[in-house]
Order: sequence, then structure tokens, then C-alpha cells
Amino acid sequence: MTDRNPYSPDAPIPARLRPAMEALGRVGRDLSRRIARGPLGGQLAATVGDNADGDRQKALDVMADEAFATELKGSGVRWYASEEQETVAEIDPAGPLALAIDPLDGSSNIETNVSIGTIFSIREADEDGAASFLRPGHEQIAAGYIIYGPQCMMLVTFGDGVQDYILDPETGLFTLVNSALTISQESTEFAINASNYRHWPQPVRAYIDDCLAGAEGPRARNFNMRWIASLVAETHRILARGGLFLYPGDARPGYARGRLRMVYECAPIAMLVEQAQGHATDGTTRILDKIPDSLHARTPFVFGSATKVDRVGAYFDLPEQEVSALFGNRGLFRV
Repeated sequence: MTDRNPYSPDAPIPARLRPAMEALGRVGRDLSRRIARGPLGGQLAATVGDNADGDRQKALDVMADEAFATELKGSGVRWYASEEQETVAEIDPAGPLALAIDPLDGSSNIETNVSIGTIFSIREADEDGAASFLRPGHEQIAAGYIIYGPQCMMLVTFGDGVQDYILDPETGLFTLVNSALTISQESTEFAINASNYRHWPQPVRAYIDDCLAGAEGPRARNFNMRWIASLVAETHRILARGGLFLYPGDARPGYARGRLRMVYECAPIAMLVEQAQGHATDGTTRILDKIPDSLHARTPFVFGSATKVDRVGAYFDLPEQEVSALFGNRGLFRV
């Protein structure tokens, strides 16, 4: 259980990325054990401050960030950009790589025993730290997440499909279970926070109204709505059985560009989704073609089964008067 290499011998990891991937795996394995102990391991959900973006930091957020930054030293990662830090840190001056990470995604769910995770993205290092990350997402060379749930799993892509690993509690190794995971196109599930319905742009409301109309509506089938409030958990469900996730920009102050960060969350998830034959957009534009204007830039995010993402885009492509007519005719929440 103390192996420095946390992967089974058949793990097809590129040689130049192996030191960084092994560091990520070691910390992920340790976090899995700590999370599994819950309150026996301390007050993991205690609020300890605010991060660089103004979000409440939990004790486990800080622990995870410090653990990854420490373990990645000497792994070839020159620049380390964390959602929990305001600026980029240089941890290996000679390293050729830049790594962006959300050390503990979904931390608001720690005390509820809902699956949480770690999201990471690897790029080529630039001479300037911030410039290494302020690039389009299609320049990523690897992306993935670790999900801490009933099973601890890691899903990762190196640009040639999605590899699916499970942490074997008997051996302490991430063991490959699928080397070419793909997203189903047939799911009838979608995930969105319906409490914000009144704030959404009309194309999103029209799309959701059509889903909620069920078999009697224009989609002619019944849909199920999901919302976990953990991006890793939502992504894992979609990669496992298809469906659609939406976090649009909306009319609330500060939410015009949504809530999710492009560098730490959306770009790596978008790379995974596309490598699993899904699509990922902001509603109209491919996420991997967008260039963040700051380390903590946000973007609306729509991803999942390709046909479903494309259908959302079709609602945005309609002339405004047509979308307004659809919403007026089908708005299920009209007063």
C-alpha cells in the first residue's frame, strides 16, 4: 500500500508524463483514505477562509492543495496553478510541464458523503507561468479527474481516448478497467440547477421546458433531471451512462459567464468528454477553442452526449423571436 508507483503495471501512461501522473496518483490514493475516514480524520468540512476567487475554503481544500503542490515537486511540473491560489507557483524550474488543478472539487458536499473529486490539466510550460494556462484548451496534452466515492476512480486522457482506472483497496494500485471509454448517446437524463430557472437565458429555458414536457411534448419522450452540485460526480455519471450537463450564464449579478472556471474545471472536463466522443460548449462555442482572459476566468458550460449538446446549440441558433415564441408556448413555469 506504500508503492511509489500507484498504478498497475499495464497502465499505458506516456513516459514523459509518468512522474507527474504518479505524483497525482499517490496524492489521490492518500486523499481517498482520508476522505473515507470522514470525521475520524478531523474536521474536513470546517470553513477555514476564502480562496482567490472568493469561495469558501474547507479544511480539505487546503489539505489537498498543499499535498499536490508538495508531491509534484521534482515531477517535471514547472508551473502549478491551483483554483485555491491567486497566482501560479513555480515548483520545478527545469520542468517542461504546466499543471492546473482543482484540488478538491465539490467540497460543499464533504459532510454529506456525496462523491467529490480532483480535476487536473497538463500543458506544455511556457517561460511565463500565467501564459502557460491562458491558451485554448485544445493545447492540453492530458486531462483527467479522480473521484472519491464508493469506489475511488481516475479517468484520464492523453489525447488518444479515455482511460478508466479503479483504485484497488487490496493492492493500493489504480488498475486499468477500460482503455477506451465512450459516452452513450441514448440517455434521457439531464443535470441542471432548476432553482435558477428564472435567471436563465430563454434558449436554455425553452430547451428544458421541452424536456420537462415529456412524452406529450415536442421531444416525445420522458426525461429525468439530476443535480448533485459536484462537477466530478456529474461528469462521472455522464461518462458512465450518457446525458447532458448544463451550467449556463444567467441574469444574476456575477453570473453572466456562469460559475465554473475554464482553466481548472471546464477545459479538462471538455477534453475528457471530447475524447469520449461527446461534445462540450458554452452553449454556442466549443470550450476547447476558447482562450481564458485570466487564471480564474469563468464560462457557461454545456457538455455530454454529442447529439444533446448540439441540440442545445440549435436553440441558441434560433432567431430571438422564435425562441421567445417557443418559451411563451411551452414555458412550464409561467405564472
